[in-house]
Amino acid sequence: MPVAPAGSEAHAGAEGRARPEGPPVLENILIVGAGPVGLTLACELARYGIGVRLIDRSPEPTRTSKALVVWSRTLELMDRMGCSAPFLAAGLQARGATLRSGGQVLGSARFTEIASPYPFALMIPQAETERLLTEHLAGFGVAIEREVALTDFSQTSDAVTARLLHADGREEDVATSFLIGCDGAHSRVRHGLALPFEGQAQGDEWWLADVRVAGTGAPPPDEIAVYLHRDGPLVLFPIPGGRARIVATVGAIDPDRPRPDPTLAAMQALVEARAGGGMFLSDPVWLSPFRINERKVSQYRTDRVFLAGDAAHIHSPAGGQGMNTGMQDAVNLAWKLALVLRGEAAPDLLDSYGPERNAVGAMVLRNASRLTAAATLAHPAAQAARNLALRALLGVHAVRDRMAATMSEIEIGYPDSVLSEGPGAGLRWPPEHDAGPPPGAGGAPRFVLYAEDGPESAALGARFPTLLAPEARPSPDGLLHLVRPDGYVGLSAPAGDGEKAGRYLARLVPA
Repeated sequence: MPVAPAGSEAHAGAEGRARPEGPPVLENILIVGAGPVGLTLACELARYGIGVRLIDRSPEPTRTSKALVVWSRTLELMDRMGCSAPFLAAGLQARGATLRSGGQVLGSARFTEIASPYPFALMIPQAETERLLTEHLAGFGVAIEREVALTDFSQTSDAVTARLLHADGREEDVATSFLIGCDGAHSRVRHGLALPFEGQAQGDEWWLADVRVAGTGAPPPDEIAVYLHRDGPLVLFPIPGGRARIVATVGAIDPDRPRPDPTLAAMQALVEARAGGGMFLSDPVWLSPFRINERKVSQYRTDRVFLAGDAAHIHSPAGGQGMNTGMQDAVNLAWKLALVLRGEAAPDLLDSYGPERNAVGAMVLRNASRLTAAATLAHPAAQAARNLALRALLGVHAVRDRMAATMSEIEIGYPDSVLSEGPGAGLRWPPEHDAGPPPGAGGAPRFVLYAEDGPESAALGARFPTLLAPEARPSPDGLLHLVRPDGYVGLSAPAGDGEKAGRYLARLVPA
């Protein structure tokens, strides 16, 4: 529902507490939600010198594994953030995924062929991801404010006024330049904007178990194992510390006859039926039923309020894309907000966030939905045809490479963005083109110019000192490129066409 204006009677607490006296405190950015997406956004803004306040209504971080996979593209972006090393030390590198049915291998996707410095899926529980990002954020002097809930907000052309409720019942009004909702599927920020969360819930019930797996039938410890069965799929994901996540569908939801929650014995029986014998489960730390929702907003921004992560899009966990997509939402938004708040770019730079990430969110949702639909086919003839097709397709090297590239998210780009100009613009800048720090590293969000060394490069640097990195880098192909702070090509132009580069950058400069 629409939020009430700041200062209205609707802001009084349930027991009629008076509105706090005095002017609201000014903050640059208020982020609601301290999961991986909110933490990533806060880290990036703090790195760029932007004042940030990160609140979360929960008294403590998540204690469960939840999202498990950090993919190659996210790790590349973590290089810019300066925090990839502790993630690599804490995670387990899965080198591929194997699909099986009826004891037969249908095919495999090998992540080792991903064209990235990180050719693997980094398996790391979400609790660890949040811990590492919280430590990284603390390095900038920023801490999460817990048991602080957003209750209302309103906005003008100049600021957003937010009402916060603290655990002790104290209420606080905060004026902030921008409000970012990273507060998950039940987002208070999204509800406050009255944005439809369009989509639907899938009809099946799924079970989840985090357990230890042993025995001769267990898959290799660096492999994601998919078992396709006539009663539904079962997937096993390795977790650091000798554990594994098992996920399986158990049939359609019947509101009149609810199933009991999963037990270790029930999961053991499910594994034996779908994956065969020789696999023994023990020491469960998390057993839970869940249901897949596929929903997305149609706009990620309303004036000074933005949405990112699950607040904007939720979908099937197939492919492990959800958390990664949300963290990449945060990276995309952070450098744009930073340039605008530093006075180094015009406010309309922010207009590119919604269209760019909306298109990516729609693609990820579509891909995850297709994977789930294919895995949960119920008719025996359709299952047989699927298995035959998978065996044929996964026997083709190019298909396996494409599957791995899609899952790793290195193929994501913004070719249709207003910030993309010229052949190849909008695509990810290959990391192998840089021997040193990647574009976007350091304390300021800067474009990097790749061009032949000469007076035009020096002139561009002198003309746009707050948009361009201090030194141009050699072009790998003889063309001129401007690469964005998030590592995507903004402009590609003929060699020596400094005039076109100048026009591109001039569009970003404040009036």
